[in-house]
Amino acid sequence: MIVNQWLPAAHRGDAVGDSARALAALFRAWGHAAGIYALSIDDDLAGEIRPWSDPAARDGDLTILHFAVPSPMTAALGTQPGARALLYHNVTPAHFFAPFDPGLCRMAAHGREELATLAGRVDLALGVSEYNRQELDDLGFPRTGVLPLFVDTGRLTGARPVPALERLLDDGLANILFVGRLAPNKRIEDHIRLAEIYKRYVDAHYRFIFVGRASAVPRYEAAIRALVDEFRMLPERFCFTGPVPDDELAAYYRHAHVYVSLSEHEGFCAPLVEAMAMDVPVLAYAAAAVPETLGGAGVSFAPKDLEVAAELMGAMVYDEPFRQGVIAGQRRRLADFSPGRLAASVRATFGSGAFAGAGLAP
Repeated sequence: MIVNQWLPAAHRGDAVGDSARALAALFRAWGHAAGIYALSIDDDLAGEIRPWSDPAARDGDLTILHFAVPSPMTAALGTQPGARALLYHNVTPAHFFAPFDPGLCRMAAHGREELATLAGRVDLALGVSEYNRQELDDLGFPRTGVLPLFVDTGRLTGARPVPALERLLDDGLANILFVGRLAPNKRIEDHIRLAEIYKRYVDAHYRFIFVGRASAVPRYEAAIRALVDEFRMLPERFCFTGPVPDDELAAYYRHAHVYVSLSEHEGFCAPLVEAMAMDVPVLAYAAAAVPETLGGAGVSFAPKDLEVAAELMGAMVYDEPFRQGVIAGQRRRLADFSPGRLAASVRATFGSGAFAGAGLAP
């Protein structure tokens, strides 16, 4: 049997692409041919992922579209022969982009409109979280389910040391980490406000580290840097690294005292799982799918009271029994994302209903 996956874009270290490769490996282990096809492909992935223009992309007995942005793949899936499945990774609501980038605002709005066109045209619509599944329900998809994201934590837990970087990070400052692109839904401005409160009332020995693409929304990046200047904060205490290789990302996790998420919209949030795998205590605003991904682990809070967050962050940095208790809870939660449990989820999803007779799962 042939199981093909379609990705609008394939990037190394991207959660959507990593999840697709893990799914393909699982289907191959079960004896199926499994291909991944993308519209744009990073050079170092050319051996694993083929262009969507390849006619073989249309040969699947089952075709799975990973949906996160609008693309020509959406209309093509609706007419694709064989079984069709949608795996929805979420689309950031357009209103987050409206003040900063009209083009991205239009693209996000179009993405949600395009998603709705697949209702009734796929055999199964899956969200990577219950939060996403409920969106699919609201759009009228008749058969929905949840298939959690595969997060490749091994690329971090098995990463090589980076001595020069680690010496810089091990200088006595508390390293407060965020991983992800600088986008308005991530509310990076609230990290800056949190830093100001933390400096004023808790501790002045801190460094906020932002790992990920900073230039995705240029006007938003400029607003973040302007806020640092407005508060007259030391610019060297805010490190914007841009994208980094896995070895460097692992070093940032290893030397982080706290992982902070203040995002107001997440469909899953893979860095939360990465932080748990690297034993970094997580402090997160409880919005969208974040509480679901944490599953009671870490420390989450709502409403968004940054004074409370600053106190919690200080406890996670300096109260060792509290810190170790948080880490212990995260280790228990991490078991839910083990390869065995995720394989069981795929087996349950594709071994019943419309796919029961296809023999997709052993």
